[in-house]
Amino acid sequence: MDSTTLLSGLRAITTETGVRIHSLQKIANVIRNSGNYRWVGLYDVNHAAQTVAIVVYSGPGAPEFPTFPITKGLTGSAIRSRTTINVGDVSADRRYLTAFGSTQSEIIVPILDAKDEHVIGTIDVESEYRNAFDQNTQTVLEECAKIIGPLWQR
Repeated sequence: MDSTTLLSGLRAITTETGVRIHSLQKIANVIRNSGNYRWVGLYDVNHAAQTVAIVVYSGPGAPEFPTFPITKGLTGSAIRSRTTINVGDVSADRRYLTAFGSTQSEIIVPILDAKDEHVIGTIDVESEYRNAFDQNTQTVLEECAKIIGPLWQR
């Protein structure tokens, strides 16, 4: 799927009325299929509780850590920096929390609030291939985060 089709598909999903979790599940599936990724998860960030929790995922199973401290893992780094964390070889990065033994690369894209001040969610995409996420892929996933952000503010 090309990026134009992906982004327009996500825009259409975000305008649907209905249950948030159903929209998010569609989004996870569309993102996963767009790049033939092994796994995609969408997470909520709860600053008050200092936790990150899975909302939906698309792939071969639930993550090892469905809820974890806001300070842990690659996700914690994305939250602190409010920027995308793109790791081509997770075995070489001590921040990585093993979710699946077959993951070789992972990208965490923060979803920011309407004022771009706080991370309110994340897109987590994992691949069984090293260096799976080039700069173009990162840019497209960052645009996805902007498009779907309003679903975290309902």
